[in-house]
Amino acid sequence: MRTTIRSLRVLVIVALGAASLSCSDSGAGKGEDLTKHIPHEQLKEQLARYAEVKISYDESVLSQPERVALQRIVQAAAVMDEIFLRQVWEGNEDLRQQLVYAAGSDAENKELMADLYHFFRINFGPWTRLEHDAPFVGNVEKPSGAGYYPTDITKEEFEKFCEENPDQDEAMRGFFTRVVRDEDGKLQTEPYNKVYGEFLAEASQLLIEAAEILTTPSNRELITNGADYTTLATYLRSRAAAFSSNDYFQSDMDWMDVEDNIIDVTIGPYETYEDGLNGYKAAFEGFIGIRHPADSAVLADLKNFLPGMENNLPIPDEHKNMDRGTESPISVVDVVYVGGDSKAGVQTIAFNLPNDERVREAKGSKKVMLKNISLAKYDRILAPIAHEILDESQLPAINFDSYFTNVLMHELAHGLGPGKIVVDGRETTVSRELKTLYAPLEEAKADIMGLYNKAFLVDQGYITAEELEKSYVCLLPGFFRAIRFGTNEAHGRANLMEYNYLKEKGAISLNPETDRYTVHLDKMPEAIQAMTRDLCMIQALGNYENAEEFIAKYAVVPDELEGMLEKLSSIPTDIEPVYDAEDFLTGGTLSGS
Repeated sequence: MRTTIRSLRVLVIVALGAASLSCSDSGAGKGEDLTKHIPHEQLKEQLARYAEVKISYDESVLSQPERVALQRIVQAAAVMDEIFLRQVWEGNEDLRQQLVYAAGSDAENKELMADLYHFFRINFGPWTRLEHDAPFVGNVEKPSGAGYYPTDITKEEFEKFCEENPDQDEAMRGFFTRVVRDEDGKLQTEPYNKVYGEFLAEASQLLIEAAEILTTPSNRELITNGADYTTLATYLRSRAAAFSSNDYFQSDMDWMDVEDNIIDVTIGPYETYEDGLNGYKAAFEGFIGIRHPADSAVLADLKNFLPGMENNLPIPDEHKNMDRGTESPISVVDVVYVGGDSKAGVQTIAFNLPNDERVREAKGSKKVMLKNISLAKYDRILAPIAHEILDESQLPAINFDSYFTNVLMHELAHGLGPGKIVVDGRETTVSRELKTLYAPLEEAKADIMGLYNKAFLVDQGYITAEELEKSYVCLLPGFFRAIRFGTNEAHGRANLMEYNYLKEKGAISLNPETDRYTVHLDKMPEAIQAMTRDLCMIQALGNYENAEEFIAKYAVVPDELEGMLEKLSSIPTDIEPVYDAEDFLTGGTLSGS
């Protein structure tokens, strides 16, 4: 069996047999002061906010070559953990080694150090993501630019440098570069393939091996489930090439073309949430899943409605994006393993990629629904929240299918509305103009536009009015599920804005006598349309000041929310997945591998 890379040993050996690390190997004695940490009882309370959930998948649908290839792909996704750890903060590697050593050698505080390390793994760093990035070990404030920029940089210095060095502006704002200082302190950029070259070389080799396994003629004869891995192998090879070249365009195009497979792979640098300075830099992540072909086929019908949805948006025609590609494949998968960015803190339940507007213009975007993760969150979090906060007369509307299709419509909405725009005569994109404000506004837009588009599907006879009303009701407990992530997190801030906007429009209200909410179904359509229009126009105009004003008005925590959130304190905030596929990283074997 192939072993994983050198740098993964700490993550996968750790179990606490790490006492075998010597002081010189561990980095103990340098870095953060481990005596500075939150009280142990408080740490345990924070850990309890994550419900541990075993994440399994049906291995029986895979032939032996597919299982061996899957092992390689999971190992490549685990490499994303290592890269993202460094993207979060340049001190993370040393701090991890300190925690590992302390957990294995400090007999007096063994449980405390083990819990500190456990929480470090959940958060990918020493800051509590559910508490506005407050430190739980050490006393370093999280840099706004994470590990993408020098820790002492300011927005003013960044913008001044770009203004004075226009030839470097594109690289400075690029998705796939890190900003550093040279020996004289001057800013410069380094491409990801240089910064993370060792890790990317390892991931590339693993992806190439998986592609070879899936397309070798003798192995293809053993794949009897109807899967054809030709397009997936093309993507794996082109993604491996992108890791080397730092040009991800072709591999994103190839990812859009993947079809007729069972193993579902998304891997590379994508989301920019971690870049709190500018919202430019892409974080590495990996989603590995097993597709549900039947579920995917049912949902794929929706892509035929995308042109109509775009045309139906409540904004002037000049701001509609009728030329954007509409291939928009939809996959429903059970997660096998998640690596990197989307493993940190709050777990992703679906995604819509790629983010490259050139690819979206040419081919649209792909939606991937993570069914086993969604079901775990529904059972452990959303349904219990609903039973605590909703008027009892509306509880029958709460069901997994409405929740799941709301998530799907959210992802479809990410591919609709303004993308490439013109501001002051120059071509640009919404994300570039709105910078760090883009993420929360885009997440709010996707939620609200998703329901606006569901109303369109009622008009088209695709779903019933009763289904739409259930979706309206399911939206409300979802607000509380996301707001509990923290209002500095994009989804949490987005849902806070949605809550306040719909309350202002009279679409939701709290009964002070019962301490329960009612969703006013007669007022929801107008309120949803109005918010869809407002958010789309902020994006269409690329107006940063308007975005600031909207967020300042609606991203505030009203008094009644404080008490309601306290009422929900016994319900987990999110899940902590424990993947069966972690055996691939710790010595689990596959016959024939």
